[in-house]
Amino acid sequence: MAAPNPFARARYLLAAHTARQLPADGGFEVAFAGRSNAGKSSALNALCQQNALARVSKTPGRTQQLVYFELPQAAGRYLVDLPGYGYAKVPQDLQAHWQAFIEDYFRRRQALRGLVVVMDVRHPLKDYDRQMLDYAQQRGLPAHVLLTKADKLGRGAAGNTLQAVRATLSREFPGAVSVQLFSAETRQGVETLAEILSGWLALADAADMPKP
Repeated sequence: MAAPNPFARARYLLAAHTARQLPADGGFEVAFAGRSNAGKSSALNALCQQNALARVSKTPGRTQQLVYFELPQAAGRYLVDLPGYGYAKVPQDLQAHWQAFIEDYFRRRQALRGLVVVMDVRHPLKDYDRQMLDYAQQRGLPAHVLLTKADKLGRGAAGNTLQAVRATLSREFPGAVSVQLFSAETRQGVETLAEILSGWLALADAADMPKP
């Protein structure tokens, strides 16, 4: 029998447009970042076994806030959905706001324990993806790449892309970034992702955390 998914009971907590709206900087949180339409919301929904926890939109760049999801059975543990990035139609002043907000978030947020960067397996490692990985590297945070929509490629092509991305990450971010294939449609890779995040969030120790 498979172990219970510790993320299955995740629920929406809040959405923050400014640093003042963020929760108290304690506990453990993992951030999800990705280019618009890379499959970030679908990946979160698949991880948490819910169809609409994170809102999936056909409109790129819809996520305009840092959205927090809490794990009610694990005090002080959060998943954070960062704004979709790389969408040219977002107004320049809003782009500037998010650039400053995200940079400050990565620089100051002590609760942040890791970063998941979601990339479409057909279009990996764009400039924005590397920028997010740079943020994690500067903070000394572990990062994990999800190559999503793996079901859109044949097994051989997906495997070749995985190896090529792994080699590039090893060269550009030595020892700092792991990578896997993922499909929200077929649930490929969900267990692997859950295992990695459980370690980052120290879920085995969550029972010892005081309730908020």
